[in-house]
Amino acid sequence: MNHKAAIPNAFTLTNLLLGILSIVYTMDQNYMMSAIMILLAAVLDGMDGRVARKLEVSSAFGKELDSLSDLVSFGVAPAILVYAAHLEEPYHYVGLAIAIVFALCGAVRLARFNVLNITTHFLGIPITVAGPLMALFSLAGARLPVLFFPIAMLLLAGLMVSNLKVPKL
Repeated sequence: MNHKAAIPNAFTLTNLLLGILSIVYTMDQNYMMSAIMILLAAVLDGMDGRVARKLEVSSAFGKELDSLSDLVSFGVAPAILVYAAHLEEPYHYVGLAIAIVFALCGAVRLARFNVLNITTHFLGIPITVAGPLMALFSLAGARLPVLFFPIAMLLLAGLMVSNLKVPKL
């Protein structure tokens, strides 16, 4: 493997590491740090593709690694965070089901993105938008109404798997 290819992959793996740390922080009930890890992962996710293109080392491997990392950092980690911090107490199993739907829709969104190979736009909102939004909402937590979290999570889950054309920036 090209040594230059390791550079963007290091950004991607650090994104994954931050997603895992987010889950650990959620398990420790440190919801603020959990949300911050997701937001930092988003910063790194924005950099890995740019670095790969700049170094001319884009690859199918890098794309797959990025998707797997994104599922953890922007699908699973936000789902667990929002469930633990905002859905478990008032909604119990319904809250858990909502969090699971969010993560599952994120997985479908990523798989669809990888097989469609559309270059002009995104189909459905990217998981890299939905996950960080849920992290930001979690940081605002107490200032938002209790019904906000299940509605926002279901809405974003639906938008991820929708046929909405979202321009690529």
